[in-house]
Amino acid sequence: MNTIMRKSVLGIAGLAFTGGVFAGPVAAHADATPVAGKPVAVAVQADKPGVDKGKLIPHGVQGAQSKITLNGEQTGNAKAIIAATKKAGLPERAAVISIATSLQESKLENLGHLGDANDHDSLGLFQQRPSSGWGTPKQITDPEYATLAFEKGLKQVDGWQDMPLTEAAQTVQVSAYPDAYAQWEQQAADIVAQHWNS
Repeated sequence: MNTIMRKSVLGIAGLAFTGGVFAGPVAAHADATPVAGKPVAVAVQADKPGVDKGKLIPHGVQGAQSKITLNGEQTGNAKAIIAATKKAGLPERAAVISIATSLQESKLENLGHLGDANDHDSLGLFQQRPSSGWGTPKQITDPEYATLAFEKGLKQVDGWQDMPLTEAAQTVQVSAYPDAYAQWEQQAADIVAQHWNS
């Protein structure tokens, strides 16, 4: 996405773009290998009543999938993303996109400043930057605030519900590795299916 379009999306979403190239830079420790490939239909593992599995991964996953074992803190952060998504009145698909984005950006860890390993001033679950208008350091290290800020940007993307996950996430984040979000879609969908109604 070009810079003018990015500024328009952030402006519409109420997020100021105040310098820097990326509004949602990739965390220094995130896997930078782009994932490519054709959609592959994969079933969501968890079976909870009330979760429409077809809406979690409507187009099938793109390319090879990655998975990590979550600790208690990471699971708590995933649940916070789901709670914020519900608070925003958004459907399960928004939670899948949000969790996959956080898995890529921070592995669902609420990261503080990483010093020299940090990408600019990126913080929190989504590696949002105070200098790019996402909020104060205190705000963007609050899981609810960070999720609502990400999803506010997502809601301003025309047709986000029908986009492949990596395209929707990239439109908001503007990462240097735009295809990397796709590898987390299956795990994000499994997390949402497991915790949406818990």
